Amino acid sequence: MNILITNDDGIQARGLQVISKKLQGVHNILVVAPDSQKSASSHSITLTSPIIIKEEKIDGVGGVCFSVGGTPVDCTKIAITTLAKDKIDLVVSGVNDGFNLGTDVLYSGTVSAAIEGAINYTPAIALSCDGSDESYEIAAEYAEMIIKKIEKVDLGNVVLNVNIPSVKKDLIKGVKVCGIGERNYNNIYVAMDGSKEHSVYKITGSPQPPAEKNTDVAYINQGYVTITPLHYDLTNFKLIECITEIIK
Repeated sequence: MNILITNDDGIQARGLQVISKKLQGVHNILVVAPDSQKSASSHSITLTSPIIIKEEKIDGVGGVCFSVGGTPVDCTKIAITTLAKDKIDLVVSGVNDGFNLGTDVLYSGTVSAAIEGAINYTPAIALSCDGSDESYEIAAEYAEMIIKKIEKVDLGNVVLNVNIPSVKKDLIKGVKVCGIGERNYNNIYVAMDGSKEHSVYKITGSPQPPAEKNTDVAYINQGYVTITPLHYDLTNFKLIECITEIIK
């Protein structure tokens, strides 16, 4: 397969290196990633300034690699439409340093880079873990397994959001294909040194225990790898008739 590998942690991120090295022996890979850390950039794109692209070297990776002076979505978009010499069959985004669970997918640059693939009619996988060396390796192994299972299946414009639990490989209980849950935080904005002209705040906080069962947020805490099929169509189809009646 022709696989585009991208991320939101930057071109020299450890997770990007691990997944690229894992897939390059079997697939044709093209690596296109931001030139710096772009976490939580969601689905933003660069509109008001030129995008600088540089060819890069990643230790142990033999494929063509580019850094992009833009967002994760910029990377996917310009790779598929401009940089790739052949049609991209699959986008792999990650491996992200940190989980992308529940409603966090709305903020995630990792997931958005994958969704941009789907918008361009290319299926995609978003990979996330706790950022440890072992978890990166486990994520790469699961990615390889998932690709083998889906490469002959027409998934259409779907994103598989994959998260790896923070446990040793032999303690992983299995895989759960499930929906996203709520990812709530006790966010606090802490005041920092400012001036007479402005105030300065920094956000802190930690995720709260999941209130729901049978979701990615719950299963990850139980030691399962979670896979959630995502789609960019945010329409609430259940409410179309209801809202139609209300606004008549």
